Amino acid sequence: MGEKKTTTTTGEGLGFYKEYVAGMNAGLATVAVGHPFDTVKVKLQKHNTEVQGIRYKNGLHCASRILQSEGVKGLYSGATSSFLGMAFESSLMFGIYSQAKLFLRGTLPDDGPRPEIIVPSAMFGGAIISFVLCPTELVKCRMQIQGTDSLVPSFRRYNSPLDCAVQTVKNEGVTGIFRGGSATLLRECTGNAVFFTVYEYLRYHIHSRLEDSKLKDGYLVDMGIGVFTGGLGGIACWSAVLPFDVAKTIIQTSPDKATERNPFKVLSSIHKRAGLKGCYAGLGPTIVRAFPANAAAIVAWEFSMKMLGIKRD
Repeated sequence: MGEKKTTTTTGEGLGFYKEYVAGMNAGLATVAVGHPFDTVKVKLQKHNTEVQGIRYKNGLHCASRILQSEGVKGLYSGATSSFLGMAFESSLMFGIYSQAKLFLRGTLPDDGPRPEIIVPSAMFGGAIISFVLCPTELVKCRMQIQGTDSLVPSFRRYNSPLDCAVQTVKNEGVTGIFRGGSATLLRECTGNAVFFTVYEYLRYHIHSRLEDSKLKDGYLVDMGIGVFTGGLGGIACWSAVLPFDVAKTIIQTSPDKATERNPFKVLSSIHKRAGLKGCYAGLGPTIVRAFPANAAAIVAWEFSMKMLGIKRD
């Protein structure tokens, strides 16, 4: 994450995996705060890009229909796989990113953010976690499109995330659970590069301004900076990668085994049917979710780092 010096390294006791533990906490915070918005986003992407079925006016319309039909529980459809997936994914992402930065920096002076270090570290971490995220998000998305206004016939619905995973492997083979892998890879590599670049630069410049201030070491100030930098990083990230996410949702939720899996061809098809608006289906709840969910992730990550004894500039 932010340009930092760690007091522990891979060879000093528990320092190696503390970054991963902190990342896991960030993932749990992300799902707890952001999953209801994600459910609305997925439903908008599914319904508002299809030819048939109900079209929602906006995210609020979609959320209100879910609450009327299923209550708050409906907004957390598929959350089990999200908690498991995001805990593992965030642990890997934050840990790999931090370790990759240390490796790439080598003996270079720690004099501020360096894009030649941030971008490859973030993209490498994103590429690795895409293999974890793809199957967990496939299960999550297929659970989320059930329920309110669902286009899924009742005989095709899943009883639980585990049932969804088992049925997918049974009907489509092991490769079926990795459907949408290309779109996930593109989203994660691009998205994390944007997120960490925005986060790093904002954090560095804000802390530089506070260098001689009495507020520099305050917990509330650190939390406020984490909320601001994480939130804006999240908005920048999702603004850049939402079309890839739309393509991923369509690929992963299509009942047709032979569905097109090239994300660029899928986006081209969506653009012909629904225009640019279709490629950005779910933009409202995505942006609304991006700020609090990513702010929660950064605050949880930075707080966990402090509690685990990893000091930062």
